[in-house]
Amino acid sequence: MLGLYRLHSKKHLNFSALRKLISGRIVGLEDSRQEGKVEYSLHDCCQSVFAMMFFQDPSINAFQQRLQDKQQENNLKTLFNIGEIPKSTQLRTALDDIPSTEIERLFSDFLHPVQRGKQLELFEFIEGKYLIPLDGVQYFSSAKISCDCCLTKKTKKTTTYYHQVVAATIVCPGIKQVMLLAPEPIQNSDGNTKQDCEINAGKRLVKKIRVTHPKLKIIIAGDGLYSKQPFIDELKQYGMSFILVAKPTDHTFLYQWFSEFHQMGDTEQLTIYDNKGRRHLYEWVNDIPLNGSKDADNVGYFEYTIFKGDKVNYHNSWVTDITILRANIIQLVKGGRARWKIENEAFNTLKNQGYHLEHNFGHGKKYLSYNLLLFNFLAFFMHQIFELSDRVYQKCRGKFTSRKEYWNQLRCTIRILIFPSFESLLKFIIDPDSGIPP
Repeated sequence: MLGLYRLHSKKHLNFSALRKLISGRIVGLEDSRQEGKVEYSLHDCCQSVFAMMFFQDPSINAFQQRLQDKQQENNLKTLFNIGEIPKSTQLRTALDDIPSTEIERLFSDFLHPVQRGKQLELFEFIEGKYLIPLDGVQYFSSAKISCDCCLTKKTKKTTTYYHQVVAATIVCPGIKQVMLLAPEPIQNSDGNTKQDCEINAGKRLVKKIRVTHPKLKIIIAGDGLYSKQPFIDELKQYGMSFILVAKPTDHTFLYQWFSEFHQMGDTEQLTIYDNKGRRHLYEWVNDIPLNGSKDADNVGYFEYTIFKGDKVNYHNSWVTDITILRANIIQLVKGGRARWKIENEAFNTLKNQGYHLEHNFGHGKKYLSYNLLLFNFLAFFMHQIFELSDRVYQKCRGKFTSRKEYWNQLRCTIRILIFPSFESLLKFIIDPDSGIPP
């Protein structure tokens, strides 16, 4: 006996509670569609798309066809509270008209109960602050389909149209899960002749984060693209700290200062040997100018190198506004290196572990493409919350060696049997004899 009935999750973070947050947000939206031509509610359209993303189905059309099965239809009604299952065309049309800013609010809707339940405190990085890496990612590409917001890549023979976003995640070294914040699209807008870029979207994103989370103590992490004066000034404006990659080749003036301090023996150093015989060298200096301009910020600069004998196994360098001390240098390096978590734990999972991030789910004329991405991100966010806090979900996930195998089993099961709740589905898969029978 597995004691399934003793397993439970925090009620404010279980599937039913989070799904209701989506419903509550969607039912309050104004429906801009013409009366008399509306066959399906916005709620049913949005929940149908979210259900597809939640169960990691790669095709709206194929998913819609399977919805015609009585068992699947009833599971969507019992699990997602869908009244009428929309056809693919109507579903896409409805989502194309919903302003994306409305769906973006669901990310803070999800994060607030994580904060209230104290689970977010697990992610505190240093001095009560939270580490938030930023990075760009592409999610749509076509040589034929485009809109006015599309970014373009042109060669002599072809033009490729694509969409990208700058994403933000709350991460912490030592914790596998990540908490997602609403992304910011990199997209062209009316009246601009210059194509939008990641750094401009990044500036818009940090403003969005601060407006949405005015009291959150934040450290922004990013690659060398972000460690320039204009972006750092933007962070200062919104009261955010930073740990940003700063390559010597991109910051020659900064590195010249550091080199002179190093030659004079005025830098601070810490050397540690690990049990594999590798030497870890930390070197830093505080209060040196970021660049050669008269209004340049003074920053802390630190380097980290791993040696195996005389060979360099790893090297990187960063700038920060946090005073670097012998007591915090190791943690600061962990924060700088944790920037890869948005790529590995988020983007790599979304691309290669069943979420089909780079699959063209649809484009539309206005908001469809980005809205589909948002629901995909929200499904991943919900799964991350379950991995962190839901014991039944963790128990069920532990029975499978891969994420793909796990979700394939869930998809197969709901095509055969009807379940009154998501938790009953998980318990049935853990142990069909002891789980709540469908």
